[in-house]
Amino acid sequence: MINRRDFLKTSASAAFGGFLMNNLQAREAMAGTKSLGKIGVQLYTVRDLMKQDFSGTLEKVAKIGYKEVEFAGYFDNQPEQVRKLLDSLGLTAPAVHVGIDLLRDKLDTTLETAKIIGHKYIVCPWLAPADRTLEKYQEHAALFNKVGEACQKAGLQFAYHNHDFEFEVHDGKIPYDLLLAETDSKLVQMELDLFWIRKGGQDPLAYFEKHPGRFPLCHVKDMTEDEKMVEVGAGKIDFAQIFSHSKHAGLKHYFVEHDNPEDALQSITASYQHLKKLKF
Repeated sequence: MINRRDFLKTSASAAFGGFLMNNLQAREAMAGTKSLGKIGVQLYTVRDLMKQDFSGTLEKVAKIGYKEVEFAGYFDNQPEQVRKLLDSLGLTAPAVHVGIDLLRDKLDTTLETAKIIGHKYIVCPWLAPADRTLEKYQEHAALFNKVGEACQKAGLQFAYHNHDFEFEVHDGKIPYDLLLAETDSKLVQMELDLFWIRKGGQDPLAYFEKHPGRFPLCHVKDMTEDEKMVEVGAGKIDFAQIFSHSKHAGLKHYFVEHDNPEDALQSITASYQHLKKLKF
């Protein structure tokens, strides 16, 4: 015989178990069904071609299938010209890389240019070796907060792009962690380079968990077993696993990049084709 209390407990447990099973089955059914809506490319990859033929290179980028581009210099083209060209090719440029010196000395001009072209993010891409002490990182954090505030007033967002040197330990501290801690998360977001964070010995998913929503941009490039940079899909990085955490990370824009490809157009074509088919 089973009394009323035991019956209710057993029924509730069975119902909860059924809910968990249905929820798990739903998640399993969803796994591997998502894909990237828009794939972008960091134009640093094709910088040599851009110097030779700015408009022609952008046209080739668009023909490959890319919908978004991230600039790393305009090669003496005026902002209005750049915007007109992008519009004619059906491209948008959500982000631009801007050196730290320009952020310090020509921020107003940088913001005005960004608004004309249609950028949403201003990204600091790199720090010189002399700028990589803990004291300097503290100074950078203060500057980034200031730049981030100016960007927000202009309707833009500031972000920082990493390499591997930010993960080198200095006096027991990781500079990347210092930047995350010392900057306002609303003013300073991150463009996570998925190659360089792995090169630095860190796990992007761990950073997504610690700092949810702080990574609206990423650079997508692959790594071989001996840690060489290769086209997306030719290495060991599990992009499907990483992208399955996009919502938690805050990821909105995915930019293919290869720092020194043998054939730039072939490189970005191979990476695009792999990402176009990727399910996560």
